[in-house]
Amino acid sequence: MARIDSLFQILIDSKGSDLHLSEGQPPKLRVHGAVSIIEGQELLEGESFRELLSEICDPKAFQKYMEQGDLDFAYEMDLDSRFRCNYLKQQNGLAAVFRLIPTEIMSLESLGVPDIVKEFGHMRSGLVLVTGPTGSGKSTTLAALLDYINTNFARHIITVEEPIEFVHRNKRSILTQREVPIQTPSFADGLRASLREDADIVLVGEMRDLETISLALTAAETGLLVFGTLHTNNARKTVDRIIDVFPANQQSQVRTMLAASLRGVVAQLLCKRVDKPGRVAVHEIMFGTPAVAAIIREGATQKLYDVITGGKNEGMQFMDESIWSKLREGMISPAEAYMKAIDKTRFKKFLPAEQVHLGDASGENPLSH
Repeated sequence: MARIDSLFQILIDSKGSDLHLSEGQPPKLRVHGAVSIIEGQELLEGESFRELLSEICDPKAFQKYMEQGDLDFAYEMDLDSRFRCNYLKQQNGLAAVFRLIPTEIMSLESLGVPDIVKEFGHMRSGLVLVTGPTGSGKSTTLAALLDYINTNFARHIITVEEPIEFVHRNKRSILTQREVPIQTPSFADGLRASLREDADIVLVGEMRDLETISLALTAAETGLLVFGTLHTNNARKTVDRIIDVFPANQQSQVRTMLAASLRGVVAQLLCKRVDKPGRVAVHEIMFGTPAVAAIIREGATQKLYDVITGGKNEGMQFMDESIWSKLREGMISPAEAYMKAIDKTRFKKFLPAEQVHLGDASGENPLSH
């Protein structure tokens, strides 16, 4: 048993999501969104801390980390406990962040994801993006969607991840999971190879550079169903981010490609609950309708707001509508709703008087996103 396992056990027993270790500091946990010190633990220092980190890591990979300062991998403590590990260097020395990965893949229903999202699993080609800030549950939602496909359809699904988080067992589908950089050098390489591997569906863990985004668009155009993630907060920002990655002289061509291949965007945020401990997901959902395609081709993404709010019958949902329904049900506080909303003015009137000044500087117009 590795020495670090005792800290992982504290994380699990506390129902936390992340363990933070940093040289010169005591260990810390993130529980329901808040970070706190683990009581009764010594400061992490020197050779003993280096050994603590190296114990669960492949020696070659640890050597690379010591030379380059960054490393991502997955660690399995036991059959029920997997962790996504990120090693880094900071001003006081070494550091690491561990995210607990649930080994049981939850269903879309139990995650509170709207039923309409299953529609993306029925599609045969195109690009579907699940977006949101770090730690908003994108990977968990995508794992649930893949599990829905795996349970209901006979497909070949290839995932390219860094690292592999949720381990899928074959049900009706065949799943091929590849880890960057162990089984394939990069997301782009894994995606390029999938075009020759008789895939029906490809999950790209992160679309963070021009080459990966360009290949994803090409793969979606050539008949694959491509799922990808981006760190954007809503559908409009997502479309803008993809187009802005490309040089100006290619953007009109990219708009045409994206208009043809985008099947939808699911943007997700987590809000702190007030009715019980924990967090609840809120969603913006956009489908790639002919109206959406026309707006993307025109480059008039500010019009997407109207299409989403007007597309309720097609299953579309604006982020603020989802936040509003959680506030109305008493799941989240007015302050939380206000902080997470795109159009702040709608929620301002529910704030207690002393909090009205909160975030006024960021009270943006919803169309400014």
